[in-house]
Amino acid sequence: MAAEALREAAERAGLDLALDTGEQPASGPADAVLLVGDATAEAARHAGRPLIATTIVEAIRRPEPALRAAASLALLPRPAAAPMPVAAPAAAVAEESGSRRLVGITACPTGIAHTFMAAAALEKAAQQLGYAIKVETQGSVGAKNALTDEEIAAADAVVIAADTGVDRSRFAGKRIVVAGTNDALKDGKGLIARALAAEPQGGARASAGAPAKAQAPGIYKHLMTGVSYMIPLVTAGGLCIALSFAFGIEAFKEPGSLPAALFQIGAQSALALMVPVLAAFLAFSIADRPGLAPGFVGGALAGAVNAGFLGGIVAGFLAGYVAKFLRDRLPFPDSLEGLKPVLVIPLLASLVTGLLMIYVLGAPIAAALAWLTEFLRGMGSTNAVILGVLLGAMMAADMGGPVNKAAYAFGVGLLGSETYAPMAAIMAAGMTPPLGIALATVIARSRFSQEERDAGKAAAILGAAFITEGAIPFAAKDPLRVIPALIAGSAVTGGLVMLFGCTLRAPHGGIFVVGIPGAVGNPLGYILAILAGTLVTAAAVAVLKRGAPAGVTA
Repeated sequence: MAAEALREAAERAGLDLALDTGEQPASGPADAVLLVGDATAEAARHAGRPLIATTIVEAIRRPEPALRAAASLALLPRPAAAPMPVAAPAAAVAEESGSRRLVGITACPTGIAHTFMAAAALEKAAQQLGYAIKVETQGSVGAKNALTDEEIAAADAVVIAADTGVDRSRFAGKRIVVAGTNDALKDGKGLIARALAAEPQGGARASAGAPAKAQAPGIYKHLMTGVSYMIPLVTAGGLCIALSFAFGIEAFKEPGSLPAALFQIGAQSALALMVPVLAAFLAFSIADRPGLAPGFVGGALAGAVNAGFLGGIVAGFLAGYVAKFLRDRLPFPDSLEGLKPVLVIPLLASLVTGLLMIYVLGAPIAAALAWLTEFLRGMGSTNAVILGVLLGAMMAADMGGPVNKAAYAFGVGLLGSETYAPMAAIMAAGMTPPLGIALATVIARSRFSQEERDAGKAAAILGAAFITEGAIPFAAKDPLRVIPALIAGSAVTGGLVMLFGCTLRAPHGGIFVVGIPGAVGNPLGYILAILAGTLVTAAAVAVLKRGAPAGVTA
């Protein structure tokens, strides 16, 4: 199947592809080699040729990107033949490969799992290629392993694997590729090859604008940037409110009391900043610093007109694109160019964003949010369960990818509208994939290799901390069996959480938030739902992998 998919994709792309399936060995020279699945064991036969690897599943599902990545390797500069000894071309190529230096940045919306997994994948890919790489991780606690100006200057190329907006101003004049964290996890070698084959930013092709447009973050990345900066405020605010309720559901109404102070910190400070921060950093992702001021203004107005997180999203996009237009298209004398970022753009972009939010967009968005909130609160038991099943399935569909993050952003946004049930379903369902996998490695030990059984122990800890990505290694190795099992277990958990009427005030923390008084509504039902989904996942994995030898993939 993989061979046929690659053959058809090569014909569509006009590439000359010679297939070596073992039964029909390919002959003749090749500009580049694409190794698929277990064929990676044959890498030694192709020493000295540009080489890249992919999985069988990726070759079947997405043959075109795999072929493009291989083709891009053939375009890399190769050592000139004249000065090289004729007897040792392979050694010369290896020496050239070893001289490559790369730098990278990884980032994801929560700044926890995908950020560091993508960095590890890039480091492993570079090591396999014989390149040196340093990766800066922009996680939830800030940048780690930060790149210096000297390291950037010495780098041959830059790899950015991020699901949020990343400042690229440091890399002017460098070869650069921008992709998501999942791209690094699936094909780190391909990303590195694309980076080395890219045109330098600021070069002839870059000045024409094509690469910049191709690499610009999309709407999803802009939104996830805003969400990533909003999450800490929602966490702090929600838990402070929960702590105030631990003294009594109305204890915060007593002026001067500790519950009143906790409620003021949570509701009137942290959560009050939620929407402005969402809008500001969404706009920042679009327009860089010029987007911050109009983004904050638009977000504050969204809160003032009761447009909530929906209004914040609209205000952020509006502020960002208005600021970007003014920054790039507004003609200004060179002598006054310095006034644009500090006076002209903040004033004009804030006016446009603010007036549109007040007179045009605010009221309809507020009405839509009010309808959505009332609909969710007034859902009957059946509709609530259906919503929980849907959200649960989304959390397990790609384990930290766009579908997972869309469900997560939906739940986080509703916290500001005092709608807490969807967030409970989302976090519980996000815990069950790694927990279920961990349990499966115990009850069906013979169907997992020793390496997988060891990884199952780590997956259990990650699952308890609401890091769904702990299941990714198992899903990547055997997607056709594992992913359906994960979706089934998470769907069960999401539906049960909604059926039991559970609520959650914090967008992160995993099972540990159950110990915080008031953080989880109906904690017993919440734990039972997680246990049920874990059991369903483990049983489904065990059944689907029945008859498959340990370590064998679909």
